[in-house]
Amino acid sequence: MAPMPADLPDDPDQLAELLRPALLRVGRRLRQEAAKAGLSALDVLLLVEIKRQPGVGVSDLADAEQMSRPAMSTHIKRLEAAGWISRLSHASDGRRSGLTITPAGMAALAETRRRRNDWLAARLGSLSPAERQALAAATAPLLALVEVQP
Repeated sequence: MAPMPADLPDDPDQLAELLRPALLRVGRRLRQEAAKAGLSALDVLLLVEIKRQPGVGVSDLADAEQMSRPAMSTHIKRLEAAGWISRLSHASDGRRSGLTITPAGMAALAETRRRRNDWLAARLGSLSPAERQALAAATAPLLALVEVQP
């Protein structure tokens, strides 16, 4: 049973203890829904980044995700073999190539989004209106937790 409003902690350490397992479990279930569509969490992350930044390079993705370039290259080759991304020749440097998402990659992302939303909407539908309002109100502060700090 969830804590009642009077029982909710104000102390950041206590709130972290309360939130962490809930967020981890929700995240795990959303990853499982993506896996049903054939995508890992890293697949989704990379496809979203490539969609957001057409022409991005493997090195840039490796740096952004704090992965080695060989490890990122292996993953990119797998996405390319699946038909989800393609390489574009760099306009001014023939040794470099950029990445772009393919229609199949867009479809895979759309299917993942649909599966995740369907799962979450079904769970939200089982909550009371007050519980849904509480979650809606928590959205902005939760997003603020993951904003990049200067």
